[in-house]
Amino acid sequence: MSKTMKRRDFLFCAAAAATTFCKPASAASGPEVSVDLSLHEDPTTPVVPRTFTGLSYELAQLTDPAFFSPDNRDLVAYFRLLSAEGVLRLGGNTSEFCWFKADTSAIAPKLHLPPGNLDANWMPRQLFQINPEAIDALAAFLQSTGWRLIYGLNFGNSTPQRAAGEAAYVAQKIGDRLEFFQIGNEPDLYRNPSNGTRPPRWDFPNYIQEWAEFATAVAARVPSARFGGPDVAASSDWITRFSAQVPAQLASRVVALTGHYYAEGPPDDPHVTIERLLAGNPKISAQTSQIVASARSTDRTYRMTEGNSCYRGGKPGMSDAFAAALWAGDYMLQLATLGCAGVNLHGGRSAFLIAGLGGHTPGMTVATKPQAVHSGFYSPIQSEPGGEVKATPVFYGMMLANQLAGAGMLRSQCDLQRVNATIYAARRDDEVRVAIFNKDELTSIQLAVRSSFQISTATVQRMQGPALTATEGVTLAGVQILPHAQWSPRAAKPAAVRNSIARLPVPNASAALLILK
Repeated sequence: MSKTMKRRDFLFCAAAAATTFCKPASAASGPEVSVDLSLHEDPTTPVVPRTFTGLSYELAQLTDPAFFSPDNRDLVAYFRLLSAEGVLRLGGNTSEFCWFKADTSAIAPKLHLPPGNLDANWMPRQLFQINPEAIDALAAFLQSTGWRLIYGLNFGNSTPQRAAGEAAYVAQKIGDRLEFFQIGNEPDLYRNPSNGTRPPRWDFPNYIQEWAEFATAVAARVPSARFGGPDVAASSDWITRFSAQVPAQLASRVVALTGHYYAEGPPDDPHVTIERLLAGNPKISAQTSQIVASARSTDRTYRMTEGNSCYRGGKPGMSDAFAAALWAGDYMLQLATLGCAGVNLHGGRSAFLIAGLGGHTPGMTVATKPQAVHSGFYSPIQSEPGGEVKATPVFYGMMLANQLAGAGMLRSQCDLQRVNATIYAARRDDEVRVAIFNKDELTSIQLAVRSSFQISTATVQRMQGPALTATEGVTLAGVQILPHAQWSPRAAKPAAVRNSIARLPVPNASAALLILK
């Protein structure tokens, strides 16, 4: 989906909105520009929730009970490194083909596929059986990581009774780490040939009626059940209508509005480039702000529960490159400034992502070198069977953004002089954290930070990569994340402070976290 309201330069500083990559305004500006940033306390700006950072996986991943398990120590370690209080969302296309085998007497549902040629259909062609032991292991995994859970129930090819039985078991095992249930994945696409889960004329009125039937059945089995929705692919209109039209008897149970956002796609479109990814989307601000306002008017939050740099599995050479790290950190903090409660970037094992795309692998058609994975090039954590679990560049960007979790955003003003960069600032306890993303491939920044409070000391940690296209060699705080999630950041380097003004050079195609005290 997308997001925003009027651009608020008092919430974040960004280059002038553009649909193309920003270059220096003129040759006279040279390879480096000076930028003055002013910071001010403002009680009306959002506080970034500590649970802001999240990951999204296909629900079918639960067919392997050993994956989300405390025994999967490497995965536990990467989750804990990313965030101490993150949110795992399970859903995706495969969730519409999953079924819960509660006991030995449970019978699999009939597999329903749309009629006609399936070449244009991007949904699974199989059922995925989830056993109770997978939920048991998931509960222990969440305890080991400190994370919480959003659980997606099959709405596309199931019944209210099946969903209620599954929800009852999940709620019992997960307990207070269960954020909420979601019913269905991207229902705004159900009637499209690429999905085919519902007839062509099926629309929102049909959705809300069927959703209420499922939610009512779940609530009857789980008295404490809470819900988020509608978890759409792109229709922000569905989100605001859902918030307004949830039946009265269920309205208090809906605690969050949810939707998806993929910045680019499909991966085999030649127009999908790093340049376009880093240019940003000027529609995000207005659409997100509208959704956040709708959520707040009904005492709900808004969370972006699935998304990444490029839909349909990501694009190799872009989604798995350093450019995606800059995009991810910038995108997450842009949403934080707009009042979004959290961001879950999608990923996981390529086998499940391929199954979720009906067996299609569009990223492989544009791969320029042999690939260890055939899909999920955007995955923050690479975890292929038999391979080493490792952090990809996106993970680094998410880690940087998470440094503002739990902090209150500051009002900021600056003129970036058409450099393709963004700056975000927030106060947490006795320090102010400033995240700078210089996405400009050519121009460096000399940043001067002034504030309404005294600046005595400043330190900096940087996120850097060999090139925007680099898939290896990315560093955060001077070092790479080693196998088994081993990361020993170098001590933050001092930045110059004089007369309560902090000064910091930010090279082209890099990011930095400036900590002021």
